[in-house]
Amino acid sequence: MDALTKLHNCFREGVIPEKFKKILKSFFTSYKDTLISRGKDMSYINTTLCTFLELIRNQFVSPYRFEPYHQGLRVPFDYYGFGNEFFRPIVDIENSRILKLSNVDRMIVQLQNKDNVILFGNHQTEIEPQLISILLEETHPNFAANMIFVSGDRVRIDPVAAPLSMGRNLLCIYSKKYIDVPPEMRARKQQYNQRSLNVLAELLNDGGKCIYVAPSGGRDRLNEHGIPEIAPFDPQSVELFMLMAQKSQKCVHFYPMALDTYDVLPPPKESSVEIGEERHYNYSDIAICFGDEISIDAFPSSEGLSKIERRRVRADYIRGLVKYDYDIITGN
Repeated sequence: MDALTKLHNCFREGVIPEKFKKILKSFFTSYKDTLISRGKDMSYINTTLCTFLELIRNQFVSPYRFEPYHQGLRVPFDYYGFGNEFFRPIVDIENSRILKLSNVDRMIVQLQNKDNVILFGNHQTEIEPQLISILLEETHPNFAANMIFVSGDRVRIDPVAAPLSMGRNLLCIYSKKYIDVPPEMRARKQQYNQRSLNVLAELLNDGGKCIYVAPSGGRDRLNEHGIPEIAPFDPQSVELFMLMAQKSQKCVHFYPMALDTYDVLPPPKESSVEIGEERHYNYSDIAICFGDEISIDAFPSSEGLSKIERRRVRADYIRGLVKYDYDIITGN
């Protein structure tokens, strides 16, 4: 039985709610068409989609509960490996690029010395953890596999995204954007976030951790010219990690990371409170630039500023470093 027929049966049996009918049909069709255009065997496509459908079905029947620190599940089912395998065929690896890879070598030495590394990066698509692994699997597979991603609630609650999230190391938080949705959950979400901060402190004190955070709190969107634009960095988000680093018993190094991943899986034009979004895949090249280490205490134009102004300028400065590298990898 093919994947779309199995999907129809799930709707008919009531296992998957009707509101996800259009979302999942569009998702499966887009993925299938993209792989067919690249000459992929239909048997491979069907087997892959059937496996993913079963993982999605499980989320509707019994949603996985993410702890504040989730370590990627590799057994009895390898969620990490499946995520990479699922998206590898839609990446034009031959034309994809990694810039300043020597900085990854520098980070690895720091991690081996039990220092920590925090990557401040932009964010364009929900599958960036998998895309990073795919680009680094030939040169630095362990670095990618061990990376910890600061994750909002959307990719944990959405039944389509959750199986992919289960394969990654996540520091889970509730995004400030949705902390009041619904209002009666605000206190519980705040308690959860405090637990996550306590875990973050423990991870940094343990040392040897590489953590990726997108201070924008959301994905880049197209500007008025139809070009993806790096979203503003939230000064509070940047400051939080600065303060956690200062309190850490181990040294923390900060690096900018620019990601050009938009075309593989573009986000919706606008963010929505509702869980569930349509996904349209494209075969495309991607690019990553691992920028040079940031001198946090010596950033320009910081003298004589108030604490609030200093935080804003620092966030803008770090975003500027990411944008500089992003413009290089995109040719803008």
